[in-house]
Parts: sequence; C-alpha cells; structure tokens
Amino acid sequence: MGDLKSQRVIITKGFLFLFTGILSFGILLLRHPTVQDAALLAACVWSFCRFYYFAFYVIQHYVDDDYRFSGLADFAAYSLKVQRNRRVRNNVSDAEPDARQAPPN
Repeated sequence: MGDLKSQRVIITKGFLFLFTGILSFGILLLRHPTVQDAALLAACVWSFCRFYYFAFYVIQHYVDDDYRFSGLADFAAYSLKVQRNRRVRNNVSDAEPDARQAPPN
C-alpha cells in the first residue's frame, strides 16, 4: 500500500482516530466509572503518545539524523541495531590493539 496523498483522507483518518479514542475512553469509563480508572487510562494514553513521539520525532531530530521511520517495528529493529553496534564497539575497544596498526612512536 502506498503513502496517503489526499489531504482530505489524511484529515478524515486523523479525526477517526480521535473519535475511536473518545469512544473507547467513554465505554471504559462506563464499565468502570471510578476516578482512579479514568486517571490510569489517561496516564496510559499520555505515556504511549509520548513514547510514540520519542520513537520517531526525538530519535530522528535529536539523536540520529539518518533515521527514517515507517512504524514501530522499524523502531524496534533500529533499537536492536543500535544496541548490537554498541556491543561491537565496546568489544573492539576492550580488545588488544590490532596488529595491523602502526606501533607507537
């Protein structure tokens, strides 16, 4: 499936997400009408929104300019790649100097 190009469809999709969120929140509060459940649900939604922002905007603009995302699976793969690269760098730096390097003067 290609990227959405129509502004009208993009805006409609955004408002459908908003409607789905409000409807879900309302149904959950009707099933469990307590202030504590409402606060926990709000904290959950806020935390996931902040993680989504971190996973894409913050990483791309403040950590790694080359990173481009297309979904949470790509972010997970990127995170694993970064961890693997750190382990490789740490193992190389902990190892003895390479014999091919020129001896110190």
